[in-house]
Parts: sequence; C-alpha cells; structure tokens
Amino acid sequence: MATDFKPAIGKITSVNPATGEVLREFMLATKTEVFAAVDRAHAAQPAWHGLGVRQRINVLDEFRQLLHQRKSEIARLITREAGKPQVEALLTEVLVVLDAARFYLENSYAFLRDQNVPHRNLVMKAKSGLLTREPYGVIGIISPWNYPFSIPATETLAALVAGNAVVLKPSELTSLTALELAALLWKAGVPRDVLQVVIGDGSTGIALVNASIDKLVFTGSVATGRRIAQTAAARLLPVVLELGGKDPMLVLDDADIDVASSGAVWAAFMNAGQACLSVERCYVHRSLYQPFSEACARKAAQLRVGNGMDPEIDVGPLINERQLRNVEAHVEDARVHGARVLTGGVRRSDLGQNFYAPTVLAEVTHEMHIMREETFGPVLPIMPFETDNRAVRLANDSDYGLAASVWTRDRARGEALARRIHAGTVMVNDAVSCFGVSEAPHGGVKSSGIGRTHGIFGLEEMVRIKYLDSDRMPGMKRVWWYGYGESFTRQMEGFVDLMFARSWGKQLRGALRSAGVLKRKGKI
Repeated sequence: MATDFKPAIGKITSVNPATGEVLREFMLATKTEVFAAVDRAHAAQPAWHGLGVRQRINVLDEFRQLLHQRKSEIARLITREAGKPQVEALLTEVLVVLDAARFYLENSYAFLRDQNVPHRNLVMKAKSGLLTREPYGVIGIISPWNYPFSIPATETLAALVAGNAVVLKPSELTSLTALELAALLWKAGVPRDVLQVVIGDGSTGIALVNASIDKLVFTGSVATGRRIAQTAAARLLPVVLELGGKDPMLVLDDADIDVASSGAVWAAFMNAGQACLSVERCYVHRSLYQPFSEACARKAAQLRVGNGMDPEIDVGPLINERQLRNVEAHVEDARVHGARVLTGGVRRSDLGQNFYAPTVLAEVTHEMHIMREETFGPVLPIMPFETDNRAVRLANDSDYGLAASVWTRDRARGEALARRIHAGTVMVNDAVSCFGVSEAPHGGVKSSGIGRTHGIFGLEEMVRIKYLDSDRMPGMKRVWWYGYGESFTRQMEGFVDLMFARSWGKQLRGALRSAGVLKRKGKI
C-alpha cells in the first residue's frame, strides 16, 4: 500500500491518512534556511507595521472574502491531509477562521489605538499618560496536525493585524494545508516576507525556536512544550504554549440523559477524538451511570467510520499508525486493570491502516492510563460519582487544565460547579465548541500551557505594552527632585496626610503643612 512509502533522507511527505495516498513530498528547511527566513521577516516587518492598522484590516477583509469563496475547496484539502469528515473541516476549521477574521476586523482598531491613562495621584496631575501597543516584531508559530488550518490561521491573523511578521512552521504531517493558508494571505495582500512558511520536522521547529524571533506561539505536546520553554527561558524569549488536555465532563444527577449522552459521543469522537478539547474523562452521577453509559455505547455503535471524503461518514481515521498504537495501548491497559468495553475497542483494518472503532469504556479508575494521560483518540471512558464535591475533585485530579464541561438542567448549579474546576474554559451543557467563540480566550492552566490565543487576550499576546508619559510643564523643576532637607520631609508628610488621611481634619492640616512645597528653596 502507499502507506509503506518511505521519504528520502531530508524529505517529508504529506499522506492521506484514510487511503495512504502520498499527496506531496517536501524538502526539509535547513537551520540556515530557517534563520534566513526570520532575517527576511525582520527586514519586512517595519514596512508592514507602517501601513497602519486600517490597511492591515483591509488585507484581512480581503483574506476573509477569498476564504469564503474557496470554503469547500479548502475543507476538502483539510480532509485529504488530516482525515476528518469534510463537514467537520468546514465547521471546525474554515468557519472558525472566517469568524476569527470577522472578530479582528471589528475589534483590532479600537484595541490597537492609544489609550489615555488617568492620573489620580495629585502630584502627578501635570502629566499626560498614554498606553500604546506595539508589535513584537517577528512571531514564530509552530502549529499541530489535528487542526492544520484553524489553529495556525487564528494565531497568524492576530499576529499580522497587530503589525508583526510571521514565520510559520506547520506539522510535518499537514504542510499542504499551511501552504494553502499562506497562499490565501499572500493573495489578499500580505507580503511574502511578512508571512513565511518553513516546512520540516522537529529539527526545523528547534531551529525556529533558536532563531532571532521575538515571540513564539507553540501548540503541541507537554513534553515538547517543556523543552521549548527551557530553551526560550535561556534568552527570555516570551512564549504562548497550548499543550493539550484531558478534559473532564461532569454529568449531574438532574442532567438530560439523551442530550448529555449525545453531547458526550460528539465531544469524544469528533475528529476521531484528536482534539485537545475532546472529552477524555466522563464522570456521571451514580443514579444515571448505567442508562447514560448504555446510551453512549448505543450511539457510538451507530457512528459510521470511514474516509472523510464520503459525506455519509461520521468518524474518519487517526492521523497515523503511531497515534493508533497509542490509543490501543491505553484501551488495553484499561482492560487489563478491570475496565469493561461497552462498544468498540478494536482496529477497523477492514477500512484501512489508521481506523479505530469508536470505543466506550465503563468501570474505569484513575489508576488507568486512560484517565491520566492524553489519549487523543476515539475513546470515551465513563466513571461514576456520588456527590458534586466528589465530581469536582475527580475533575481536578489531573495534570491538565485546558477545558471541562458540566451537564445539568440547573444552570446556576452548573455555573457554581464550573467556578470550582481548574481549567481555562468550562462550558455548561456543551463541550468543545468554545474554540469556535472568537471573542473567548483559548488556553489552559497547569500542564495545559501558558498564555492565551483568540479574542482580545489573544491579540494582547501579540503586542508589547508601552507607557508613554509627557509632562505638561516642561519649564518647571519637579518638587520631588533633589534638595531634600528636614522642611521638605515635613511638607511631604503633610502631603501624604492630605491624600490618604481618613479624617477631614487631618487632611486639612496636611494641606497646610505641604502648602509651601512649591516655593521650596534649595532645589538642585
């Protein structure tokens, strides 16, 4: 089969995970080429920033129109390279990027313009303060294969509209999609040196981290993220790290079983479970545990698995054999330690090399890998709990903290529990779709990462904050300058009383004591 294709040394290939078809072969960018790309980006960035935010917004608007025109074509490319059903590619990738562009069009100008900083300190009233936001310069982006369009696009759009240049290193598994993103942005008016794509593997990513970039945005595994953080720390390179999740779903005793089970099945199996926001731990109140588990198993068994290019397919392949073996190992470990397979639990070799049946597990525990480590596959493990407090403890018993969900008919109860869960996002009566809310930040706590993408907080990550202060009385020496002395000390004690004493009388006496400070003699 074509999946046995071995790339030549120094090359990588894009392969359709459903069919094994080799889509394209690429030469790996060398360290020298990566460094040169960053140098070109530095040279091009000032002119891009100099265009002004309104012109950059116009470029993003043109990109949005081009993407909308080619929405189905782009979705098909994503499906061919990443495997997910075409409708998922359209909704979770293309639609997300279109809406992100809309958000930046509507909000970037107000966000990036100077903001007045009021001065409440009386001694500073002669000053005028401004808060300015300036681009970092060159943003390096290392993006993953599971969302090869929406993740790099949302981050790239934020960086570009803020006036940065971007050097993007996509996953070696999905280079074609990244190049298509770049082609759209180039056609929309982004200069080629302002946005560059460097193709390669882990060594290419290391080269980018060590190049003269001004900030790095990385999405990937915890292990790689930690290594990147250590390298970046050596030269104080600022980073945004989105490092995955082990997202819990809490089904309370008043939840609608039919709705919650359908939500669990979709959130666990969409993109074959290969999403950092996938439900990977499901905790269900003991009173609903059996009927809920049976409903999930029944619905999972109805899912149609196959090539995502077929519009009737619900679940596509895993990205490659390595990922499938990881899923198998987690399921087998759970079996050995007492978990019960309600449905699935097997390869679908009849469909191809990378297919795995949607799997529902019962009687799982936190001693199993399936409840501790990121599985990144089509598996839904379900565990019972007795009280809300126990559910929260189970949800928080994880090294990860990206997202979570609470399912209940009582919204106030759900939101109260959501506040107690350690995660960057908690949804009530839905899961995963928070990534499609362009106004909302995306990112986690604990081992799920550092910083945020999306929304205003994502834009904030793309700029340096500068405070600009101007004095309105340039011809006058400041009263706090040298020539201190005993008299000045008493005056300043009075001034502090004027500003902060609790009684009016003490404030008045302080005003009288400090009144002579403006005529103070002996200033240097």
